This record gives sequence, C-alpha cells and structure tokens, in this order.
Amino acid sequence: MKTFRQRLGAVAFAGLMLAAVPAPAAEFSAGQKSEIESIVRDYLLQNPEVLRDAFAELEQRQAHAETEARSKALAQNATMLTNSPHQAVIGNPDGKVNLVEFFDYNCGYCKQALPDLQRLVKEQPDLRVVLKDFPVLGPGSVEAAQVAIALRNQLKGEAFWNFHLKLLGTRGPVSKATALAAAKDAGADMTRLEKDMAGPEVTASLQEVAKLADALNLSGTPTYVLGDEVVVGAVGYAQLKGRLDNLRKCGKAACG
Repeated sequence: MKTFRQRLGAVAFAGLMLAAVPAPAAEFSAGQKSEIESIVRDYLLQNPEVLRDAFAELEQRQAHAETEARSKALAQNATMLTNSPHQAVIGNPDGKVNLVEFFDYNCGYCKQALPDLQRLVKEQPDLRVVLKDFPVLGPGSVEAAQVAIALRNQLKGEAFWNFHLKLLGTRGPVSKATALAAAKDAGADMTRLEKDMAGPEVTASLQEVAKLADALNLSGTPTYVLGDEVVVGAVGYAQLKGRLDNLRKCGKAACG
C-alpha cells in the first residue's frame, strides 16, 4: 500500500504535468487545453510507473540536497558543535575523537541508548562526548534541561556524568522536581543552583542548541554527530562504535 506521502507526491506530480504546458498555452483554446490534458491523463493511466519512477527520483534528489545542506551546516558550525562554552563534556575532555549527542531527559530512546554510550566511554579512553540538551518533549523536558545546564556551574566531568546517568535513567516522566532531586543527591548547592537557573547561561545554552538543531534540520532525539555524519535514533552500540573506529582510521564516519 502506498504511503500518504507517496500518494501526495503522485498527485502533486500529476498536477504538475497537467500544468506543465508552456507559457504560450494561455493562447490555446479551451478545446486544445482539454485535449492536451486528456492526452497527459491517458498516458499516466496507461503508464503509472512513470509517477513511481519520477517520485523515486524526486526523493533521491531531495535526500541528496538534504545531505549536502547538512554537510555544509556541520562545517559551518563545527566549533559550536564541539567547543562551545555552553555544553557538558564527559569522557576524556582532551580526547581526539568527538561524539556529540542531542538528547532529551524524557526521551525513551535516549534512555534505551544510554548503556551504549556508557560502554563507549568506558572502552574508549580517547573518546570525548559532548552533551547537547535538546528538550523537545514538553515543559518537563525544558525544566530538566534548565536544571542540568545550571548544574554545570558546579559539577564537571565524572560528577556531572553521574548526575546525567541518574536523571536520564529515571523511570517515568522527568520534571523540574525530578531534576532538582537528582542534583541534590549529587551534592549540589541548591541555593546556588536555583539562582543559576535564572541566569543567562541557561537561556544562552538552550538557544544555541536550538540554533544548531535548526541548522542541521534536527527534530528528534537521540541524534548524534560523528565527524561528517549525523546519525538519527538509537542505532545501537555496534553502529556507533563502527563510525568511531572509522573516524580514527580515515577521519570520516564512513571510510571509502
């Protein structure tokens, strides 16, 4: 069965063909226009595979254009992606291999993928992981991100990583209260934390990540950036490891 997108594409393509009469068509009579439309319609009915092939070509061109645009955006935003002052870094802060993750504390797939990231950090001493708070799943996610961002003023490295593991590993919805409880358990100065949550760093961090997500055309979590590639979804340990191995081998996520 065709998807809605495929049906819509076919209809749109047919409409374009019916409308694709040269500009001088305005000079055609009503009868001539009707005859042209009838010829096009009959041809499409007799050769519907033309619509399929045309739509497949259109999708291929769109995918290529999106890949090109994303590659350009990655190059233009390389510093902001891996060396922004508005980010948390775990693993080896001086590591030569970067993995950037856009995540949401309420994202079930992020929770599912967390053990993969833990394993990679444990196994790869040269891995530098950059965490980007991308709260796309509602107010609770935004509040949790605000707490986490403010907490970075107090906790760094392993201490922040432990907080992140606990909060992202929480079962059920995560909210401001959940995040504050995790921060308290991590030993945070709660008075300072509340003050920092109202400071400019939180707003600047969220705005920067939103800008990056827009530039890279991201809409969901988890999303990873590994070198020259954007990887969407909880793809699993093996795929992430393979791309990281390629980065070490040839400097790209996929070696030729």
